[in-house]
Amino acid sequence: MITLSVSTNQRVDFVDITSRVREAVASGGVQDGIVTVYVPHTTCGVTINESDDPNVAADITMQLAKLVPHHAGYAHYEDNADSHIKTSLVDHRNRSLSSTESLSWADGRGSSYAILMVLEREKYI
Repeated sequence: MITLSVSTNQRVDFVDITSRVREAVASGGVQDGIVTVYVPHTTCGVTINESDDPNVAADITMQLAKLVPHHAGYAHYEDNADSHIKTSLVDHRNRSLSSTESLSWADGRGSSYAILMVLEREKYI
């Protein structure tokens, strides 16, 4: 297993980790198979989406903020209830303990879509 550390620049951030995953797979000599990206945190989702237009991530961020505002009288005591809800919406597998996304790998290449981590953290990592 290879571990990647990811840093954010703001409270809600889409981070494209595709090239780092490609490098990790290439370093292992994998030509065909499935890559699984696992995130053991409940306020960080993983999704695969279009990477050609950065407005896609901006549009998703804007709509998530409308659907689930940061401060809306949530009962959760850590002031990050919106983060948990947004992660559940973005991570279509709706894991309660982690976020996981798999991507097929063939001929030493992944798909043309980006692997995006949707980080929603009070403190940037």
